[in-house]
Amino acid sequence: MRGFDDLQAELDEMRKEGTFRQLVTLQSEQGARVVINGREVIQLSSNNYLGLTDHPRLKQAAIDAIEKYGVGTGSVRTIAGTLIMHQELEKKLAAFKHTEASLVFQSGFTTNQGVLSAIVSEDDVVISDELNHASIIDGIRLTKAARSVYKHVDMISLERALADTQHYRKRLIVTDGVFSMDGTIAPLPKIVKLAAKYDALIMVDDAHASGVLGENGRGTVNHFGLDGKVDIQVGTLSKAMGVLGGYVAGPQVLIDYLIHKGRPFLFSTSHPPAVTMACIEAVNVLIEEPERIEKLWTNSEFFKQGLRSLGFNTDKSETPITPVMIGDEVLTLKLADKLLENGVFAQGIVFPTVAKGQARIRTIVTSQHSKADLEQALRAFEKAGMELSIIR
Repeated sequence: MRGFDDLQAELDEMRKEGTFRQLVTLQSEQGARVVINGREVIQLSSNNYLGLTDHPRLKQAAIDAIEKYGVGTGSVRTIAGTLIMHQELEKKLAAFKHTEASLVFQSGFTTNQGVLSAIVSEDDVVISDELNHASIIDGIRLTKAARSVYKHVDMISLERALADTQHYRKRLIVTDGVFSMDGTIAPLPKIVKLAAKYDALIMVDDAHASGVLGENGRGTVNHFGLDGKVDIQVGTLSKAMGVLGGYVAGPQVLIDYLIHKGRPFLFSTSHPPAVTMACIEAVNVLIEEPERIEKLWTNSEFFKQGLRSLGFNTDKSETPITPVMIGDEVLTLKLADKLLENGVFAQGIVFPTVAKGQARIRTIVTSQHSKADLEQALRAFEKAGMELSIIR
């Protein structure tokens, strides 16, 4: 088709290199095991950390909401789309995160875009970890603020960036709480000290820490005992929470400002009743069923140690996100295919999601996995790894 020749050429090159992939379709609910192409396999690629996507309480909350309120809201929040349940969810999230207030967005991605594009201007600077999530990077691009990128979790590099940007009105340090491709945790205590020294604000994206780290899954800030010392916390409702959406938690003045200036919030229809009520119930489950988080960490440690004992490189992972580092992109995708042949769905992650030469199989165990599931998965990794000469 005329006008798309360059796109077709790039796709053809991807096919030639062996990096072109089709979407994988699941034929079952999301769980420890899923059905792909009519075959049940162990799921190691979802963000369903606590198994809440099919939790009976969340399902019933969604059903009840539809029966009472219907399937949609019919408006954006600022016109006619704010239901009482939206405010209930935001009050619950603020209390959960130990902040004054919170605001729900349509996704974690739009939360980062909405917050960053609203609160900084050409008089300000955003100081960002080089491995921050794409939503943070895109959010920064939407601003007119200056930007400074510091080396990944390198506090010397961060301090240099802070010292060099003292002439700006506002300095905003932005970091992932848990880095989604590596499973490492940001050194928040050190970041907080530097922010205090150089009079900077801190924004933490806790997408992969919500429901995973901290008391009852309150996130990275709570995990380090830093409640009240981090200015802006972003989280998702679509990973460990099991549903859909994103939110920002912080001081009331920030939330009031975003209601008026956060463009994704202003120009998107509000969450439907089923989603909203299921999210409320997800917070209740986090508080009332802490054993799910305990099981998540037990499973994570077992699987991580199993991979390492087989000879796989899991890099510096500290969380249930455990990358199996391969490096070569084609070999990584071959390993993913071999694993699927052996009953394990574990997706290969290659450029541009990660840097060239940093291709990996990203695994995430959940609280739903049994020890037998994980032992079977380890056997599949051993077999596939040996067949491809990745391990011996």
